[in-house]
Amino acid sequence: MRLEYPSNIKIIRVPCTGKVDVIHFMRAFEKGADGVCAIGCMEGDCHFNSGNLRARKRVEQVQKLLDTIGIGGERAQMYNLSSAEAPTFVKYAEEFFQKIKELGPNPLKLAKEKAA
Repeated sequence: MRLEYPSNIKIIRVPCTGKVDVIHFMRAFEKGADGVCAIGCMEGDCHFNSGNLRARKRVEQVQKLLDTIGIGGERAQMYNLSSAEAPTFVKYAEEFFQKIKELGPNPLKLAKEKAA
């Protein structure tokens, strides 16, 4: 089954979303990402015990930080799904892509372009 999602979505695989830290999200925004999401195991079904719960808390921290600095917390999201749910992944990817498209470009990226 070949499912298609928006081509400008970059996937970075990690062993567990619990390994993704706040700094990873913030660095992605600093480098110009318009939106960043983490997709982890179903809650309560993490192979590494509670990695996805730690990831959710970190995403919530990122959302607060982004709101504080004026970028917008809705640019960071956390989704939970099983690896067998490819159609759901595509649905989430398309929904997130549309949300980010509506929000427009990352304000940091625009500021860098003006400064250059």
